[in-house]
Amino acid sequence: MTKVITSKSAPDAIGPYSHGNAFGELIFTSGQLPVCKEKGGIVDGGIAEQSRQSLVNLRSVLEAGGGDMDTVLKTTCYLANIEDFAAFNAVYADFFKTECPARSCFAVKDLPMGALVEIEAIAHRK
Repeated sequence: MTKVITSKSAPDAIGPYSHGNAFGELIFTSGQLPVCKEKGGIVDGGIAEQSRQSLVNLRSVLEAGGGDMDTVLKTTCYLANIEDFAAFNAVYADFFKTECPARSCFAVKDLPMGALVEIEAIAHRK
């Protein structure tokens, strides 16, 4: 049975989707933009600040679904500019220190709200 995941800490969805869904022991998140719920928009700064905020939002959704960063099996990461790959990786490594999940990371033409990064994940519950 599918369970909709809603995080009180993550920014509200900007369209007709949920923060995530759980099915059995699996968690599927929607893409997390670098939106700060308190400020109400994309965080100031470049790729490092935006990557950090996207990962904080992702962690919030995972925790609301009964998982955490250690239960992530795979991430898909979208960058507005592939030249940001190294800077993105440096921040990503702060959140995934050991036994890193499988990952796809690629550049896309545009992201919603002019964001530089968006991150989604598949994880399992604790």
